[in-house]
Amino acid sequence: MSEKNLADREYPDILTMQDNSVVTPENWRKRRQELISLLETYSYGKTPRIPVKVRGEVSVLDTAAYGGKIRNEKVTVFIETERGVFSFPVEFFIPRNAEKPPVFLHLAFKPAPDKFIPVEEITDAGYALAVLVYTDVVNDNHYGDYSDGLAAYFGTDRDRREDEWGKIGMWAYAASRVLDYMINERDDVDTSKVAVIGHSRLGKTALWCGAQDERFAAVISNNSGYGGAASSKHGSGERVTDFIRVGSWDWFCENFQKFSGSLEDEKPYDQSFLLALVAPRLLCVGSAVLDRGADPESEFFTALHASSAWELLGKKGLVCPDRKPVPGDHFAEGNIGYHLRENGHFLSREDWGAYIKFLDGKGF
Repeated sequence: MSEKNLADREYPDILTMQDNSVVTPENWRKRRQELISLLETYSYGKTPRIPVKVRGEVSVLDTAAYGGKIRNEKVTVFIETERGVFSFPVEFFIPRNAEKPPVFLHLAFKPAPDKFIPVEEITDAGYALAVLVYTDVVNDNHYGDYSDGLAAYFGTDRDRREDEWGKIGMWAYAASRVLDYMINERDDVDTSKVAVIGHSRLGKTALWCGAQDERFAAVISNNSGYGGAASSKHGSGERVTDFIRVGSWDWFCENFQKFSGSLEDEKPYDQSFLLALVAPRLLCVGSAVLDRGADPESEFFTALHASSAWELLGKKGLVCPDRKPVPGDHFAEGNIGYHLRENGHFLSREDWGAYIKFLDGKGF
């Protein structure tokens, strides 16, 4: 069943170099650069390589929050760029009963506390939580509004180059700068065990962030759909034309819009390339059966196809029965985890529980 479904989707081969030579463990780094180049050229845009200085300032909000269990801090992260200093807030929740806990770096839609961010459950499980609200980095007004935030500090505007970064790239860049801050300035969390996590458009962002920045030990995508974990070819969910229609094409680079209409399935890449860039680290993909826009079946098959990169590098990818997943399935044996739950498009406590269980099982 799986082999036929993968063949029907016509995924481009992850383990064939652009010169048609075979990818080996020895030339994987070169293949990795080819995959990144395709994705940044045609999907997310090129992340600026301009060196920046990063620092943080801590304001302690509550040393004994949530009944005395959590230290709650607000950190202002400063990025010194050629155009001046840009700053944005990140809120930390650190369990008081854990020494140097691993960290979920959560790209979020709203600050905590929020019904989609179960702070107490996360910290009770022994994890620290850092919450980065995405609109504190750059707006999400759609239709090419690059008038504020990080965009203004890197000179991005409506007249972008065809391969200039979009907002997903900017949100991902900010998450990496939070990791810079943690590595440079915090000794109370385990910066070798940081998982970047996001839902929907921020699931796309978490994947692009973790694909580029190999310092993240784990990458978690929840209902990320098209431009995230779902296939770019022969899918049944959102398509390029949908992003153009609602104005969210500005999450991507200008080249992304060229693959609309009859060219939807003509891309020289697929999202399995994106997932493969996480190898051999930990990756977890979560889907919901009623989330048709995110195309849960594609999210599963893309993760399955990407497994070849883990296998090349001596790790197990997605280990699962030879069938399509059903609600309630949790596949966690390999270094790619996947689960499918009931209901629709949101980041649930069930999802958080599945991700915590997956990471716990990997010694996080």
